Formats: sequence, structure tokens, C-alpha cells
Amino acid sequence: MPLSAADLLPNPFAEDSADDTTLDDGAYVPEELLLTLTVRDRDVLTALCHRSVGRERDQFALDALRIGVVAMKHVHNRIDVDLVRSESQRMLGDLQQALATHAEQAQQRVSTAIKEYLDPTSGRFQERLQSLLKPDGDLPRAIMQLIHGDESHLARTLDQRIGRDSTLMKLLDPEQAQGLLAKLRGAVDGELAKQSKLLLDEFSLNNENSALRRVVSELTAKHGDLSKDLQGKIDEVIKEFSLDKPDSALNKLVGNVERAQRTISSEFSLDNEQSALSRLKSMLTDTQGAINKNLTLDDEASPLARLKRELLELLGRADEKNKSFQEEVKIALAKMVSVREEADRSTRHGATFEEVVCEFVTREAQRIGDVPTATGATTGLIKNCKVGDCVIELGPDSPASGAKIVIEAKESMSYNLAAAREELDQARKNRGAQIGVFVFSKKCAPAEQEPFLRFGDDLVVVWDAEDPHTDAFLKAALVTARALAFRTAKQSDAQAADFVAIDRAILQIEKSAGNLCEIKKSAETIRSSSEKIIKRVEIDQTVFEKQLATLREKLDELRSETLPAG
Repeated sequence: MPLSAADLLPNPFAEDSADDTTLDDGAYVPEELLLTLTVRDRDVLTALCHRSVGRERDQFALDALRIGVVAMKHVHNRIDVDLVRSESQRMLGDLQQALATHAEQAQQRVSTAIKEYLDPTSGRFQERLQSLLKPDGDLPRAIMQLIHGDESHLARTLDQRIGRDSTLMKLLDPEQAQGLLAKLRGAVDGELAKQSKLLLDEFSLNNENSALRRVVSELTAKHGDLSKDLQGKIDEVIKEFSLDKPDSALNKLVGNVERAQRTISSEFSLDNEQSALSRLKSMLTDTQGAINKNLTLDDEASPLARLKRELLELLGRADEKNKSFQEEVKIALAKMVSVREEADRSTRHGATFEEVVCEFVTREAQRIGDVPTATGATTGLIKNCKVGDCVIELGPDSPASGAKIVIEAKESMSYNLAAAREELDQARKNRGAQIGVFVFSKKCAPAEQEPFLRFGDDLVVVWDAEDPHTDAFLKAALVTARALAFRTAKQSDAQAADFVAIDRAILQIEKSAGNLCEIKKSAETIRSSSEKIIKRVEIDQTVFEKQLATLREKLDELRSETLPAG
């Protein structure tokens, strides 16, 4: 039968055995097999009908049969692979479960064994360790046997190495001729003798090559025979110091001294008109005459006389201006006094004090970059409420930018400290402020009122618009209010130490304010001790100003640290 295309395909049933006509089960495979098939499959019929009847259709049917057999073989192999995979997964699952069970059992056995041996109360290791380490245990006994007693292993070893009969002691024994000290002494003595001989040879004149002999030879060669030339050199020196020899050094020196003396006498003599002293006297005389001429008041044309006239004219004009200024000041003061008296008598007395306080607060706030606003005539957050005369909003450069301080000023006898605190609490709520400052007028403040008080975030001060000394209290209240606003703004932990200094400064301000009040009362009642009181006032005033400066400095540092870079 001729070969077809199907014969060229790999035979999946081929075996490695050399006998191709026998299967594994021993069945016989013939070379040809006649098949008569009835085809009913529509697709197969269509494919066969497209081939010519005869060899072409038979060959196509054989090829299709061959391809089908190969495909079925592959399908059978795929079924075997799936079976192997499923069985493998099942076996792996069983193995994993068995390993997990074994691991759990092994862990339990290990834990039991560890507890049995290492339990601190009942473990075998602990019992064994105690039996080894207790005073009469095995380890102390073994150690004592090794190191205790004259017959111990340690004692015998030390005696053998460093004992009386050891090799080391024999070497160190000074009585032994072959010992280390004897050998060392002999070596040192020999070296000293050798060095002594070398040193004596260098200072011996009998040795031609000695150092001393070479020095003597060089001195003799350079300076000749010292004993013969010494007298001649002495005679030459005597001649140089003799006045009998005209060209001796002594005669030349005497001549130079005499010439210098004559020159000095000539230059310092007043008899010689060309001498330096005569010329100096003439210059001094001329200078004295010029000074007397220019600085005399007898001559109307002298510079001093002209300066006197100009100063008198300036003083006269200044006196006239001072008199004119004093008159203007008196007139202005009289007007101010009349206006003040009129304000005291008028019904707008309280409003005037509030305006003065607001003007003062406005100046202080604008000076440090804050934004002041007079709010006495406007309603606030509370309906139909105008409490709160002035509000300060901290500027954008402040660490507590946007924080508000409300100022309430009163010049009324109807307010005491409790009423002032209630009014200040309402003012903070009405103006949305965090800090409040209540300003009492000195004329209407309670009799026992301290000039500076602090109640948490509320400050109460006594201020006299006509007394500049009380300005320090109002300034201190404003600076302290700004410091409290900084604290409310929740600064970082790195600035917490600065608030300690701020609190200390505030407490010192309160103390100094109290001292000033007490001292002022004492000064009004005790005239005899005025010097002591004035000194105390000056000291507390200095402390007060110093604490204000410290408070301002800390506030400036806080503002500079919290501002963004650039």
C-alpha cells in the first residue's frame, strides 16, 4: 500500500521496542486491515463528497482517520494528566495536614520537654544547676579540690613554676653565679669599663687622636704661642688709652666730647641771637602778643569781643522767644483748664474720659502695628449692647494675629471692682475679644483699689489722664494683655519656656504696682521720711520699667519666631 500524508505524522502508539507488530498486551498487529464503514455524520459526508471518488477520497478518509486516532490518543493522555494532578493535590493536602498535625504534636512535646527541664520552680535543669552551685555542690567541691590546700593542683603548679626550687627563682637568685642578676651585673660592669676607657682616651694628651689634643693643636695654630704674644697685646691696649699719644682712642673721645659741649652751650645761650633758645624765645613772644590781641575785650575789633556781642544778641532773641512761648503756653493751659473744668461740670464727663483712654490706646497700638477701633458708639454681638469702648486687633505680624483685646473705661463712682469685672465680662462677649482691660479713672476709683490687678484674662488698672506717672500702669496693662493673647493662641512647645519669663514679668509688674501705690500713700502722709520714700519710688519705678522692657522683648521674640521665613 502506498504511503500517504498521514503516514508522515508521528505515531503516538509507537513504542521504544524494536518489534512494531506487537502491542504491550501481546496482541498481533497486521500490516493492513480492511474496513467497511457507513458514514452518517453530515460534516464528514460533506468533506468526503468534495473529493473525487476513488483514490483521492480513500486517501482523504485514511488521513482523517489517522488524525482522529492521534487526537483521541492526546485526549486520553490529557485525562491521565488531570487524574495525576487531582491525585497529587489530594496527596499534598493529606501531607500538609499530616505535617501540621506532626508540627503541633512536636511543639507540644518540645514545650513539655522544655518545661520539664527549664521550669524555674520544678525543672530538672534548675535542680541540676542548684545541685552544682550550692555551697556543698559538685562545682564548689571540684573547684576547692583544684585550688585549696598545699596539695591542690594550683599549689603544685605555682610551686613548680615560681617556687623556691623553680627555674625562675634560680635565675633571680643574686647568689647564683649563673643567675640573671649576676649576668646583668657583669654586662653592666663591662660596658661601664669600656665607656670609661673611651672617655679617658678622648681627654688624654698622650693620644694623638684625642679630642683634647686636637683642640690644643687648633688653638696653637690660630693664635700662636699665648705666653709670648700676651705682653705685646697688653702694650697695644695701654697705648690706645694714653693721653700722651695724639691719635689714641682716648684723645679722640675727649676731643669729640669737648666739641659737643661747645655746640650745646652755643645753642642754649641767650647772648647768641642765632641760637635755638633765642629763636624759641622770640617765637613765644610773638605768639603771646597775638593771643593777647585776639582774646582781649578792650579792643572792640577783637574776635572775642565780636563773639561776646553775637552771644548777647542770640541770648536776647532766645529770651524774647521764651517769653512769647511762655505766654502762649499759659494761654493754652488756661484754655485746657477751662475745658477740663467745663467737662467735669458737664453731663459728657464720662464720655470725655473714654475718648482720652481710646486716644491713648490708639497711639500705643499703632506704634507696635496693631489695629485699634473705637467702638463705644456702636452695638456689638449682643443685641442693642454698646459695652466695650475700644477694641484692639493684633496685627498680621503678631504670633496671635487676629486676637482681640477690649478696653472698657469708666469715670463713675457707681463702679466697684465686682461691677467692673461683670462689665468687662460682658464687654468681651459683646466684642468677641479674648482679653479685657478695665480702666478706672483716678478721680472715681474705689478708695482701696490697687493700681494694677489681674484676674485670669481680665486686667484692671487705675489711670489719671493728667498724671504722666500713671501712664506706666496703662501701658503695662496693654503689654500684659498682648502677652495673654499670645498664650491663648496655643504657641508651640519650643516657646513654652518664653511664657515662663512672661508670667514672671507679669507677676513682678503686679508687685511693683502695689509697691508704688503703697509708697505714694506713705509719701502723702509721712513728710519726714520723704527722701527714703522717693528713693524707694525710684527703685520700684526702675524695676517696673525693666519688667516692661523684658515683657516687650519676649513678645518681640515670640513674634519673630512665629513669623514665616521670607
